[in-house]
Amino acid sequence: MNIAQTYGADSGLQGHKSAARGLMQRVGLVLFGCMVFIGVTEAQQVAAPIEGVIGKLQSFDGKSLEVMTAAGAVHVAVKQPLTTYKQIPSDLSHITASSYVGVASAEQADGKQVAKQVFIFPAELSGAAEGSVLTDPPGATTHSRMTNGSVSVPAAHSRMTNGTVQKSGTMLVVNYQGGSQTVSVPANVPVTEVAPQKVTFSPGDVVYATTQKLPDGTLVTDKIFQFIPAAPGGAKQ
Repeated sequence: MNIAQTYGADSGLQGHKSAARGLMQRVGLVLFGCMVFIGVTEAQQVAAPIEGVIGKLQSFDGKSLEVMTAAGAVHVAVKQPLTTYKQIPSDLSHITASSYVGVASAEQADGKQVAKQVFIFPAELSGAAEGSVLTDPPGATTHSRMTNGSVSVPAAHSRMTNGTVQKSGTMLVVNYQGGSQTVSVPANVPVTEVAPQKVTFSPGDVVYATTQKLPDGTLVTDKIFQFIPAAPGGAKQ
């Protein structure tokens, strides 16, 4: 857009004022652009939640599966092509600013969360079971937690929660929609990468299946993850 300017006897002064205003406007636009960019970047760090069911596998015949969840048995139909996932050994160095992770942890007497196992999910599972939930059985005196989330920029202090994860030394910070959680990761804690692999399912396996609900209410999945708990004592599998 061209703006006509009228110069009078003090046109030199007006010219300087105009140039100053132009510079301030350009600086303002640059700052605004940076704020928008930062806002978009932060928004992108939080993965969109993916619906799913987690629990003990009751049956699986390749066409459907029955999963016993905390709310009861759930029937899920299988949609082809089906991708199955299992864990392969990894380490914390593979967690990046774009990682989506899950952390199984236990609360200590001082209230801090200490990791028992860390999972690094592939990009297509970002958002799976996002959040931080207690996994204690009824009547338990301990407080265990599972947190899934995305990893963000390193921070001085970390916490474990399903969502965006921040990493600082042996601490992880996971940001999820509605909150965050910090978890300490001891050196002997197993870290595994969740990768597409052929899996043989057996009744009693703990599985997570991403789900979509059809108009008739049927749940369908094309991605199933076989969850293998950490070995006692924190030994790597």
